[in-house]
Amino acid sequence: MALTFIGIDPDTKTADSPTVWVDHDAQELVFQGWEPGPEMAAEAAAFEVPGHAVGVPEGEAVVRIPARMVGMIREACDAIERADHR
Repeated sequence: MALTFIGIDPDTKTADSPTVWVDHDAQELVFQGWEPGPEMAAEAAAFEVPGHAVGVPEGEAVVRIPARMVGMIREACDAIERADHR
């Protein structure tokens, strides 16, 4: 898996911060984000959507990404859709 770095939270002050990558081989977006607090994690675990299991399945995680990174997420979507990067 070769990740293409798209961007990092522009307000970061430390080495650990939300980041966006693209995995062109798997055709996936990859996010690093903050862990939600216990209340939000519990709410996400109890969330019900038709056709979706209740809770967060093993091997999956809920992460928080700041809204100021929307442009980077759009850039990642554009990058994964471009055929010239495959």
